Amino acid sequence: MARVKRGLMRHKRHKKIIAMASGYWGRKKNVFSRAHEQVMKSGQYAFRDRRAKKRDFRRLWIARITGACTECDIKYSQLIHGLSLQGIQVNRKMLSELAINDMPAFKAVVEQARAALV
Repeated sequence: MARVKRGLMRHKRHKKIIAMASGYWGRKKNVFSRAHEQVMKSGQYAFRDRRAKKRDFRRLWIARITGACTECDIKYSQLIHGLSLQGIQVNRKMLSELAINDMPAFKAVVEQARAALV
């Protein structure tokens, strides 16, 4: 019975982790144990932040819509409520794009919402 030598597979595994850690600072980029710890932690950060990104963008869109609403003398909550009463389904991303790029169209949407509130 022949013994199993693990040199080749271990070298491949270490090389893969070190490659993933390239660009890190200090020993994290070239010492396997430190690199492995940091690559695992980086994966956790990436997983967490892929979800956080969705929340961050929603907050950004709401902030932009709120700014445009103050120009049109209506509160953000009133705008959203009025649009839901009218049955207008426009997501916040598109509302913020309208507020940035096409203010007359945004004002038309605001007037629709105002009509529902009266």
